[in-house]
Amino acid sequence: MTYLAKPKLRHPHLPENALGYTHRDYEGAVSTLCAGCGHDSISAAIVQAYFELSIPPHRVAKLSGIGCSSKTPTYFLSASHGFNSVHGRMPSVLTGAALANRDLIYLGVSGDGDSASIGLGQFAHCLRRGVNMTYIVENNGVYGLTKGQFSATADRGSKSKMGVGNQDSPIDLVSMAILLGATFVARSFSGDKAQLVPLIKAAIEHQGAAFIDCISPCVTFNNHPDSTKSYDYVRAHNDAVNYLDVIEGRGAITADYAPGSVETVTQHDGSILRLRKLEAGYDPTDKLRAVTYLQEHQAAGEIVTGLLYLHSEPESLHDRLHMVTVPLNALSTPELCPGSAALEELNAAWR
Repeated sequence: MTYLAKPKLRHPHLPENALGYTHRDYEGAVSTLCAGCGHDSISAAIVQAYFELSIPPHRVAKLSGIGCSSKTPTYFLSASHGFNSVHGRMPSVLTGAALANRDLIYLGVSGDGDSASIGLGQFAHCLRRGVNMTYIVENNGVYGLTKGQFSATADRGSKSKMGVGNQDSPIDLVSMAILLGATFVARSFSGDKAQLVPLIKAAIEHQGAAFIDCISPCVTFNNHPDSTKSYDYVRAHNDAVNYLDVIEGRGAITADYAPGSVETVTQHDGSILRLRKLEAGYDPTDKLRAVTYLQEHQAAGEIVTGLLYLHSEPESLHDRLHMVTVPLNALSTPELCPGSAALEELNAAWR
């Protein structure tokens, strides 16, 4: 098998971020996915987001499962920590890693087959527990590695490349994420870099469970006229509720909220999301309205993108478990095993 390696030569005038790193420092190996695959666009957006946030690659832990989407961590952040788990089990591996070392920045990359089928239970529990992570599902509606069968997110009535219609109701991962308790929920499109990059940046800055469902057309098996996850269909039915930017280090700003105005949402860490309103009445902090809005537009055949739900005061799994600020893997043996006296005191508290 032949692997393509990127040349190590570096142009002396490449743009640098605050750390002095260039885009090349956030890239990985040359992609082996099909030419035009939406997953490669998502990889490029991830590279751009971490580059713009000036995050050292070695502080990132990227985890994935099985599938075309789960191959993509090879194509970005080559200097970061990485773990490719078994099918559908990425969330539990990520949870364990995050509990052991809270100093790393966690990124989970999965697919609609990996998260909406065999890994659906893992997906649910990871989000409801509030694991501090960015969870991206690269959603193309098919099993690309096994020749294009419908996945659990394929829309009812959509047709395969061979003309077979899907008769099953789709799983809407965005609606599930909101109901399960994720505190940052968004949907985007791999072909809309202007929206996707700020969403990923905002998800990285969010302290809690941040989920992004990204429609990512499969150019080989699901990019034909009868597909509802093709490039043409998504572009024609994309209803963007907002476009985002992230501004760090500013206090909360209050302002009237009207169509065409900007709403600011203060993050847990003090950074601010600026939500440019495209229509009246949409409030990303209204959980019930977010779910209803998704259902209404789904019934109309529209794909809603943008920041759909944001909890203004998120709580991560570390907060809920009252964990020490020092990563568990950095604690000494006496701290981890304080002895029988400490155990007796703990047991006495429950008597």
